[in-house]
Amino acid sequence: MATFLTGDGVELYYEDAGQGPVLLLLHGWSFSSAAFRVQIDGLQSRYRVIALDMRGHGRSAKPDHGYRIARLAADLNEFMAGLNLTDVRALGHSMGAEVLWAFWDLFGPARLAKLITVDQPAALFAGPGGDEEDSASTHAGAHSSAGVAPETFVALARDLLGPDGAAVREGFLATMVTGAISDAQKRALMTIAAQLPRSYAARLLLDAGCQDWRDVIPRLDLPTLIVGGRASQVPWQTQVWLQEQIPGARLEIFEENEGGAHLMFFEAPEKFNALVADFAA
Repeated sequence: MATFLTGDGVELYYEDAGQGPVLLLLHGWSFSSAAFRVQIDGLQSRYRVIALDMRGHGRSAKPDHGYRIARLAADLNEFMAGLNLTDVRALGHSMGAEVLWAFWDLFGPARLAKLITVDQPAALFAGPGGDEEDSASTHAGAHSSAGVAPETFVALARDLLGPDGAAVREGFLATMVTGAISDAQKRALMTIAAQLPRSYAARLLLDAGCQDWRDVIPRLDLPTLIVGGRASQVPWQTQVWLQEQIPGARLEIFEENEGGAHLMFFEAPEKFNALVADFAA
């Protein structure tokens, strides 16, 4: 069991397997490194695969503070510096992509070689001027919004704290996969997600949902792979917008019949692993 202690005394668990260039995996909201089991096993023959459990998630400590994207980015900075990681190929799924964008914005690209972002829009809610800014875009409205009204997110966070919170989380997670996923896979996902206490999950969900990275995305200056899903609750057009903003970015959209929902790396691991291995090479 490998752990790292942050500056504010939080013990973070991480998996570290294989040798070669570093491939860092950052999970999404309520998940952990356990969701990347097939990626860790399948890619460690070519890369040193490091999968971090962010604070509160998985096997990491669960303090009563720090459930904000900025703090998670600070944890990542301390972690990478502590392990002296350089030339890193960094992959962030969903909220994990936000953590990478925050890291790049706050601490710069010195430790990074490439970015892989998986099914995360630049913003969940259109901020001030959002619609006007994109009225001339080929993908009007797809610039950032995943079609989520702020009040819907607030209601979800509130319901997570209610007496039926466990069922609410399970229902929300069920929207992240296609109908082809097995019951055993669903149970595995639910078990992983349950490790983040719901009170912390609600805090983090609100903070992640309110972020707006539209001023950061066009400034990214690293080779970038963007992965989306045709059947994801995150509209695939938001991933097209990301590609259009980042010079030279590569886009891959998984179709529904190949597991192309929010967790395509879990449903279609062979294609996903091959895609990542090729880009990270």
